[in-house]
Amino acid sequence: MTENNTILSIRDLSVRFSLRGRVLHAIRGLSLDVHRGESLAIVGESGCGKSVLNKNLIGLLDSNGFIDEGSIRYYGMEKDESAPDLYGQDENGVYADLAKFKKEKDWLRVRGKEVCMILQDPMTSLNPLKTIGAQIGEAIRLHQGLRGKALKEAVLSIMRDVRIDNPERRYKQYPHEFSGGMRQRALIAIGMAAHPKLLIADEPTSALDVTVQRRILDHLGKLTAEMGTAVLFITHDLGLAAERAEQLVVMHRGRIVESGPALEILQHPQHPYTKRLVSAAPSLASARIESAHKQGISVTDEELTGAGKGATSTDAIIRVEGLTKEFDIRGAKKGNDTFLAVDDVSFELRRGTTLAVVGESGSGKSTAANMILQLLEPTAGKIFFDGVDTSTMSRTELFHLRRRLQAVFQNPYGSLDPMYSIYRLIEEPLKIHGYGTLEYAKQEIARAEATGREPEEWMTKLVEASEGSRTLSAAEKRELNPKKLRVERAAELLDMVALPRSAMRRYPNELSGGQRQRVAVARALALNPEVIVLDEAVSALDVLVQNQILYLLNDLQAQLGLSYLFITHDLAVVRQIADDVIVMEKGKLVEANTTDELFNNPVEDYTRELIEAVPGRNIQLNL
Repeated sequence: MTENNTILSIRDLSVRFSLRGRVLHAIRGLSLDVHRGESLAIVGESGCGKSVLNKNLIGLLDSNGFIDEGSIRYYGMEKDESAPDLYGQDENGVYADLAKFKKEKDWLRVRGKEVCMILQDPMTSLNPLKTIGAQIGEAIRLHQGLRGKALKEAVLSIMRDVRIDNPERRYKQYPHEFSGGMRQRALIAIGMAAHPKLLIADEPTSALDVTVQRRILDHLGKLTAEMGTAVLFITHDLGLAAERAEQLVVMHRGRIVESGPALEILQHPQHPYTKRLVSAAPSLASARIESAHKQGISVTDEELTGAGKGATSTDAIIRVEGLTKEFDIRGAKKGNDTFLAVDDVSFELRRGTTLAVVGESGSGKSTAANMILQLLEPTAGKIFFDGVDTSTMSRTELFHLRRRLQAVFQNPYGSLDPMYSIYRLIEEPLKIHGYGTLEYAKQEIARAEATGREPEEWMTKLVEASEGSRTLSAAEKRELNPKKLRVERAAELLDMVALPRSAMRRYPNELSGGQRQRVAVARALALNPEVIVLDEAVSALDVLVQNQILYLLNDLQAQLGLSYLFITHDLAVVRQIADDVIVMEKGKLVEANTTDELFNNPVEDYTRELIEAVPGRNIQLNL
């Protein structure tokens, strides 16, 4: 690249935040260049400063954030003579110093056509009161000036480009009628609408399944090649970064610790932090395994990935037979007013094992999980829990089933009440089910006898005193006080998920994404369940935290004999944690096998496509 190809040049940038009288330095002395037509990826764990950097590029820095020093030179736009102090010229040409931009009118010249950002969370970025078509159309109308029929055709065209199915119908729908993957595609369509010169993609595909991810990124690559658009990737997926970006920048605690050609850094990491990222990345699990095998290195998959495989149980804790779910379609034409989300699906979850359910967005995997969780009623079919048909259970029996069957969802900030403290969040299920009472103790001792588990010590003491008609002493009453027992249980659960007990006094917004997910796991464990349904439980986390959560789940399974139903679009994670895998496509189960056999000998073309789409799978690593 020659110097005049530079589109963005950042020099010695430092950014700080004022937080309750304290100063937090988010970026320290950062310098980097982005060239026209180049794709550059910035990787690092949550809190390293990568998203803060991008907010500075588009004028979205929080009001308590300040640029202390440094420059952000953008070379893509013409000089505004009404604000000459914002512009300058050097050997690369005329530039706008974005670090000096303060007024909204100046930023309006930048956003959209010059620099555009695709954000990670579509639910906070999309307007719930506007249709998807109207929101994409707004971006096209503002930057291309189209109206009426021409505008609608342009919207439908870009919806097709990002693989939104049935765009004519989807055009009229609202964000809540889209799946998570579909909403992310809509965001990408909005970002690409004005054909920006610099596209900032902040975790643009973390919520998408691997095949759609590949199509979207292929399209972004085509945009870069045809229009000379520079792409700045922000990602925690090192496999994606190495596969899609020419240059790689590794950030840690606000500083750049390593930079250079992406593949070279991945194969020969120099900084200890970079080495940690490479070793922890689930997307590189298959690459590590296959590279080892090619080089004749004698290591097990477990040593490479940390997966807890090898369970031999044949006893099914959950059995699904002929499960079917139809939904009514709002506004559909007569004769086409239902949608078959799950179509005659049957499978088993073996006790003490992990069963992964994989497939593209819309394949029906989350719908099947929600029926197992009793959050949706099946149209047809049966669900058996420990041999009992759940459709025959009374309301009381279904209430007690919650102790045995729990869930951890994708977005912990959305599933945890922000008004509750961490203690109250964990205490809530304990309080609802009567944890600490004699009735609860009797029920749990009976369950322990049936499942071979050991009851908690307090339960035995309370029941023995009751059966012996013995009055508890004052010391025993204090020891067995329900409130005290709930506090002790909450502390024990925080220990299990490796969070400090002091976290009980904090609130979800005071924790990182990984910490919030640990709280969600602790809450799910509160009632000592036998099965946990994990619906995309690690997909939104950075690689180090993701790796920590996977190891945590693995350890908890070994300690407590848990069974996991793992819903995911990320086959890289599947290789790490699952014993068995079922593959779903358009509501149908198309393939089922052990994890190793499925990866080594996939039968269906669809399964092979999913495996081949895993980012970084074919990268040769130095082990």
